[in-house]
Parts: sequence; structure tokens; C-alpha cells
Amino acid sequence: MAKGRPRAFDMDEALDQALKLFWTKGYEGTSLSDLTQAMGISPPSLYAAFGNKEGLFRRALDRYMNEMSGVCGVLNAPTARGVAEAMLYGAADIDPENPPGCMLVQAALSCSDASEAVRQELIGRRKAGEDALTERFARAVREGDLPPTANPATLSRFLTAVVQGMAVHAASGVGREVLVDIAGATLQAWSALVDTGMSAQDRAAE
Repeated sequence: MAKGRPRAFDMDEALDQALKLFWTKGYEGTSLSDLTQAMGISPPSLYAAFGNKEGLFRRALDRYMNEMSGVCGVLNAPTARGVAEAMLYGAADIDPENPPGCMLVQAALSCSDASEAVRQELIGRRKAGEDALTERFARAVREGDLPPTANPATLSRFLTAVVQGMAVHAASGVGREVLVDIAGATLQAWSALVDTGMSAQDRAAE
């Protein structure tokens, strides 16, 4: 008896459903049965379209980075402080249409050794974002927007760490008001960090 063809489905809608599951439950917390049920497809259709769960995750991650992370728009802010404000207040804004927090953070929180390839993929993407932010601040130094003593790498690491922490808070149910307070306090610290231009290593060497 001939096998039936995999069921046809709307690829964009299926990816949206998979993305939200991975975003909410993480990579390992999302089972194949979770995915096929949410996407409205059979396991053969999933394998035919995406290869396996990891392939589907990478496609969902691409979709998130291209359409929902807002990284490119943040880097296009006219000033370095504008970049910082956009990152911080963007992290404080909770879109009711999407899960709270950041998919890059949530998906990696519970990766075991069995998912090392996925963990490395997430680390690489976060590192690429941090590197792009460092370069944006380096350009701000070259253009005179930041003082020559400012340390672009330190500023980038500082903002990235705070925004990732805000993402974890948002995913745990912390409301926008608290997140906005964190953003405001961070901007005060940002001003001091820009003025001193020193990393912890610099201070330790004094």
C-alpha cells in the first residue's frame, strides 16, 4: 500500500506557532508532539519540511531575528544613548501578541549536553548581536558622539547583560512598570560609565 503524501500546510503560520512554542518553553521544553499539535501538522510533514526538530528551531530562530528582535532598528538610532534607550525601553515593552522576554534567552535556559549544537547556535547569535553593538559604539566614538575614553566593548556587554536580565524578569511575570524602572536606573549608570570610560579591569589595574 502506497504511503500518503505529507499534509499540505501554511508554512508561515506553522513557523509562527513553532516560534511561539520555542519562545515560551525553550528548545528542550518543547516536544515534537507539542509542535505538531500547535502547527496542525503530522510528524511526517514536519520532517519533510524542516528535517527534524533542530532544523525547525533554526528556521523559527531566523524568523525571530528577522522580524521580531528589532536589533537592526535599535542600531540605527542616531546616537549611542538613543541606542541604549531603544534597547532598554524596548525590553520593557511587553507585546501581548507574543510571549514575554527574549527567545534567544528563553530557548537557552535549559539546554543540556544533548542540545549542545543548539546552545552553541544561540551563543553565537547573541555574540554576533553584542559584536554589532560594540561596533556601533565604536563608530559613536569615532564620530564624537561618545568621548574618546568610552569603552565600546564594556558598554555593549553592560547593556546586553541588563537587557537579558530584563528578558528573564519579563518571562517570569514582572510587569512593565518594574521593567521601566530598571531601564531608567540603567541609563543613569550608563551615563556614569560613559563618563569614566573604564572597565572593571581598568579600575583593577589602577
